[in-house]
Amino acid sequence: MPSEALDLSQLQPLLPSPLQPAEDERFARHGIRLLLKREDLIHPDLPGNKWRKLSLNLRAAAGRTVLTFGGAYSNHLRATAAAGRLLGFPTIGVVRGDELAGRPLNPSLAQCAADGMILHFVDRTTYRAKADPDALAGLLSAFGECCVIPEGGSNALAAQGCTELGRELRGRADVVAVACGTGGTLAGLAAGLAPGQRALGIPVLRGGFLGDAIRELQQEAFGGPAGSWSLDERFHFGGYARTTPQLHAFADDFEQRHGLPVERLYVAKLLYALNALAEEGAFPAGTTVAAVVTGRP
Repeated sequence: MPSEALDLSQLQPLLPSPLQPAEDERFARHGIRLLLKREDLIHPDLPGNKWRKLSLNLRAAAGRTVLTFGGAYSNHLRATAAAGRLLGFPTIGVVRGDELAGRPLNPSLAQCAADGMILHFVDRTTYRAKADPDALAGLLSAFGECCVIPEGGSNALAAQGCTELGRELRGRADVVAVACGTGGTLAGLAAGLAPGQRALGIPVLRGGFLGDAIRELQQEAFGGPAGSWSLDERFHFGGYARTTPQLHAFADDFEQRHGLPVERLYVAKLLYALNALAEEGAFPAGTTVAAVVTGRP
């Protein structure tokens, strides 16, 4: 494959992503200024943190087949498949849930397939063991030599790629908040911010495991802790892909106030959390908070 095919700049990403003020009295009455970091506008097929997390991984893959993992509605699988189509390399998606193999593909997986991704469905027990060397060896024996990217794209290269997000926000906000799935974005974001700034992660999964994952990612990517960050684990709304009527009502209202299409599984939980934290007095008056909009509906 010609090396220029791996030049991601040919995709014309919108970088740095826009930083937009959001005039909202729910924050203003507490003396808080809210900004929206519009990562969802970086690229139509690789939006938000997917661009940040994949860019260095794809350069390292150097045109080899990329094998990665995700659930039935994985944004990461869609972004990887789209990158394969746009840049001309093969992709394989290992999908959680062997019962899906005999069913019609949902719109997310159908798009992956349309972009050329080979979908390989595995049972949940096998999927949970996906990081086990023997399990990986079995996959690689089935598919041949591949560049393996973990679920959600979160590895050391992803964290390093996300440091640029932090650098773009240096001097622009006191607190930068992001919804978290696997932790790679927060690990890199915190490392890229300037001293005196802090990153706040809002996990969208239950379990309390994310702090250890972020510390491990920072160790692998930067050799140790990097930047100031914390997690608030109260706003997962029951777990990954779980929502409530209350969350949807909040997201609908935010859309009407700001003309921003609000993705429900990550971005809505982030914005809801920031509103609740403002009401609780978690941010001193005069604080500028930047919310990272990592995706679109």
